[in-house]
Amino acid sequence: MYWTQTFIPTLKETPSDAEIVSHQLLLRAGLVRKLTGGLYTFLPMGLRALRKIEQIIRQEMNRAGGIEVLMPALQPSEIWKQSGRYETAADVLYKIRDRARKEWVLGPTHEEVITTLAANELNSYRQFPRNFYQIQTKFRDEIRPRFGLMRAKEFIMKDAYSFDTSDEGAMASYRRMYDAYTRIFFRCGLKAFPVEADTGVIGGNHSHEFMVPAETGENEVVYCESGGYAANIEKATSRGPSPSTPTDGTGDSPEKFPTPGVVSIEALAAAPHSVPAHAQIKTLVYILDSKPALILMRGDDQLNSAKLLAKTGAIQARPATVDEIVATLGAHPGSLGGAHNVPHDVSVYADEVLRGARGMTTGANVDGFHLHNVEMDRDIRVSHWADFRMVRAGEQCVETGEALKIRRAIEVGHVFKLGTKYSEKLNSTFLAEDGSRQTTVMGCYGIGLTRTLQAVIEQCKDKDGICWPLSVAPHQVCLTPLNVAPESQPRQVAEKLLMELTAAGIDVILDDRDERPGVKFKDSELVGFPLRVNVGEKSLAKGEVELKPRTGPTQPVKIDDAAAQIIGFVRSGMAALA
Repeated sequence: MYWTQTFIPTLKETPSDAEIVSHQLLLRAGLVRKLTGGLYTFLPMGLRALRKIEQIIRQEMNRAGGIEVLMPALQPSEIWKQSGRYETAADVLYKIRDRARKEWVLGPTHEEVITTLAANELNSYRQFPRNFYQIQTKFRDEIRPRFGLMRAKEFIMKDAYSFDTSDEGAMASYRRMYDAYTRIFFRCGLKAFPVEADTGVIGGNHSHEFMVPAETGENEVVYCESGGYAANIEKATSRGPSPSTPTDGTGDSPEKFPTPGVVSIEALAAAPHSVPAHAQIKTLVYILDSKPALILMRGDDQLNSAKLLAKTGAIQARPATVDEIVATLGAHPGSLGGAHNVPHDVSVYADEVLRGARGMTTGANVDGFHLHNVEMDRDIRVSHWADFRMVRAGEQCVETGEALKIRRAIEVGHVFKLGTKYSEKLNSTFLAEDGSRQTTVMGCYGIGLTRTLQAVIEQCKDKDGICWPLSVAPHQVCLTPLNVAPESQPRQVAEKLLMELTAAGIDVILDDRDERPGVKFKDSELVGFPLRVNVGEKSLAKGEVELKPRTGPTQPVKIDDAAAQIIGFVRSGMAALA
């Protein structure tokens, strides 16, 4: 391929609306162009890299036993209502109507569609296990598209769905996909690692996310240095906070005392009251599926909203309004507690850290008053105990005892063991060997291709541009003759190398632009070709050309050895990513 015969509109200046470096490089290297917020056109170099990621994914999915299909992006809203996600996923659904006023959904994912297919086609235990996958465009109504391809309204995704006859079979399918994802990200040149994860709106009871460490990532990962534990912060647990929750009390009954103007944890911790945050009970009022509930936390802890949904089983949760709080407890925020005047029909959820706590302080449910000497077991009617808190850095790991650390990361893949959530609601059953009718056990597995592409850039870059891994680079080699006149020796040597390398299966582009060498060099580094071959009169006079790896020093090689050296460079690099 020749540079002048494709379209690579590189930019010298950084676009003002590109917030992070990988987004800037997507635009500056001419990989994509923005249509509007959350919508991008892929240009030739971006599309070539995307297709290579797609090829790796397809190879590994086929290797793991996946069967490729292609499902409609346009889906009837009825199947979303049947699964229950018409309401729970309403925030991200694009809903449209046709000329007959029938409502449709633009697919953000395809659990409903594939389960409907399985319900109609997989009827006997002899047809299992099955794993169907597709690579297709998805649509999600993101409230704030940002960071280029990281959070977009339209994106390309590989989604797969396994169907098994037993829980054991489903776990075997899960493990095959987990292993396939590990291979996929390694082959893409990404340092990705799996973490325990919350299942969220997808559902299920077992889940891992594949994360790429990046300071600009939207996720936080909790981990210990030894590698013995890693989890998304939404799922992470620890051995508890420090200092520990007080368990020594006076044994006296709760005592009400005035706290005029004290409406925060910090204010109660300050003089003259001086009640440390870890000795306070923070009372949050939430509306869980339209019903008010109290969530009790230690004063210095933060509520983890993902854990709240998971532990309570609520489909929707939101903080109560001030009016709803007053109607429930008779007091305003800042004076709330679970010890006095809590209606019996209001559920009280308490964080495990408070179990056995004594000598605590909390609101009295009377404006301007708090209670001393509160004991959880004696004074508060707890409906349910669970881990609701957000883990903090420095706490001890539950598995190793090491101090936990927190770092930011980009989620590029997610695997779920769904169980029977969708198969029950969408009637996916089969005739078992004993003649009984059983429900299929499902898993689902997603990789964001467009996000993965940008994650590669986020991880593989330097001050000059992108440093593509050989496996996903738009072109592996850029031949750069410094004189492009057809009769010139540099052009003729470059053309000969182009023919030899192409015949050997090397992905090559020849920069035939009539530009200064500096412009060519900067563009090749910006776009990120793994190897540039400089062909100039001075080197040729010595019988040499120059090999310049994107992240290494320039190496002079003899003209007659150049093709073999280039082929060796590419093949050894590809072998390292196999």
